[in-house]
Amino acid sequence: QVQLVESGGGSVQVRGSLRLACNISEHTYKPNCVAWFLQAPGNEREAVARIRTDGSTTYADSVKGRFTISKDNDRNTLYLQMNSLKLEDAATYYCATGPGSGGYCSTIEEKYVRWGQGTQVTVS
Repeated sequence: QVQLVESGGGSVQVRGSLRLACNISEHTYKPNCVAWFLQAPGNEREAVARIRTDGSTTYADSVKGRFTISKDNDRNTLYLQMNSLKLEDAATYYCATGPGSGGYCSTIEEKYVRWGQGTQVTVS
């Protein structure tokens, strides 16, 4: 059973930085799309950043220029570097994987089939 395990959440001050990590337990599992979602209390999950197998990335407008998604294929780990954090970035962050469609990685959470347990980010 493939598992996604996030780490790196915590408390940070406004304009601070955090790096989230998501380890994928099975090295033979190579999803076409890997993404980070956030979910603030009372809100639905929303896609923050996505990366395809070819390394191309897409970001939500709210995080462009501040967040960077990357992956280390040797470690089978996905990262989200978050800089210049704002109060509105506070949320639970989830990594997710999915097959994609026609080379496109969706922003819709239902298109992702495996999810981590989430890691909490607090900004004050």
